[in-house]
Amino acid sequence: MLSRALQRLEERASEGRPLRIGLVGAGTFGTMLLAQAARLRGVRVAGVADLSPQRARAALLRAGYPADGVLLTDDPAAVAGLEGLEVLVEATGSPSAGVAHALEAIRRGRHVVMVNVEADALAGPALARRARAAGVVYGLAYGDQPALVCELVDWARACGFEVVCAGKGTKYLPGYERTTPATVWEHYGLPPERVRDARLNARMFTSFLDGTKSAIEMAAVCNATGLEPQDEGLRFPPAGARRLAEVAVPAADGGALSRSGTVEVVSSLERDGRELEDDLRWGVYVTVAAASDYVAGCFRDYGLATGRSGRYAALYRPYHLVGLETTVSVLAAGLLGEPTGTPSGVRADVVAVAKRDLAAGETLDGEGGFTVYGALVPARRSLASGALPIGLAHGARLTRPVAAGATLCFDDVEPLPETPARALRRETELLAV
Repeated sequence: MLSRALQRLEERASEGRPLRIGLVGAGTFGTMLLAQAARLRGVRVAGVADLSPQRARAALLRAGYPADGVLLTDDPAAVAGLEGLEVLVEATGSPSAGVAHALEAIRRGRHVVMVNVEADALAGPALARRARAAGVVYGLAYGDQPALVCELVDWARACGFEVVCAGKGTKYLPGYERTTPATVWEHYGLPPERVRDARLNARMFTSFLDGTKSAIEMAAVCNATGLEPQDEGLRFPPAGARRLAEVAVPAADGGALSRSGTVEVVSSLERDGRELEDDLRWGVYVTVAAASDYVAGCFRDYGLATGRSGRYAALYRPYHLVGLETTVSVLAAGLLGEPTGTPSGVRADVVAVAKRDLAAGETLDGEGGFTVYGALVPARRSLASGALPIGLAHGARLTRPVAAGATLCFDDVEPLPETPARALRRETELLAV
């Protein structure tokens, strides 16, 4: 795929027809993308939208991308509407905003690279359906872990392997789900001055630590690959790279899974808090099963780390480079009309769970906040119970008390405002029927 994309990119550059892309969200991810786009002959950033156009200009400067001729605006629709724009990269992190921006891009016939996994977990299947109807691509962002996991799953299936489990690593211990922006930095061991000087986002780091981000990313993987969540969601078993084939396999074979064909996030910490030497905190993996004794023997002969039975093996990548790799998605979509992972069904959901006892009248603060965290569940269960998605939890007002650890439902909150995100969520739910 990449060789074809690069060939076409060179042709476009030689013809003076650069691939014109737009970016919404000039944070860290977007800045990393800009840094690499500056290195590709044949790619032209036509516009950058951010709540602060000054931040967008600073991102270009930091990335070494010349600002001349680049539209800098606080209006994402203005970027989506630029003449000749071919690909829009949505990198805001707000599920509601992400849905609205993607809809605008699709309406205008632009391919969408969705960095915003929050939006994808909320309504990705409906967005993908809208994109197909419009003749454009909607896909996950390469460099972020979900797209890299999807790539490993595709590799395994193309080789003829049974996919047992796929996922990523993270830092997690039981109890982290109660982390709030007021307590998050103690778990990272960062002094206040380091947080202040680096302008670190407490809500974002809380989402990483309390399991919400992991749940969102694994929901995206399930909806794109056909893997199904375990009924109990994510359990974050500790496992280093060498033990993946022992841990990320069914319990019947000595592993930590309740089933095969699922997803799991492995922790970089032992349950006593010790760091694993070969942790996969920044990486992704897939575990596969040998269909015969012959294939199991091949695993052994070629040095794969296998489980005790010798039947399971793992392939992993220890790192992901975030926005530094996202031009892969841009080229695939803009030049080949192919996504790097896209929803094919509604299989997984991320529901809001109370971090503490919540009182009637309280207003939920959504992902990375003080009131709720996101948990991965099978979509059939969340839809049957009317569970409240974490992507719609921000600003919802409770009509009755909810106990700590309980999953919130639409019936627990006042009617939500009618927004594009709410409408697309309904459309997504209908696709599951």
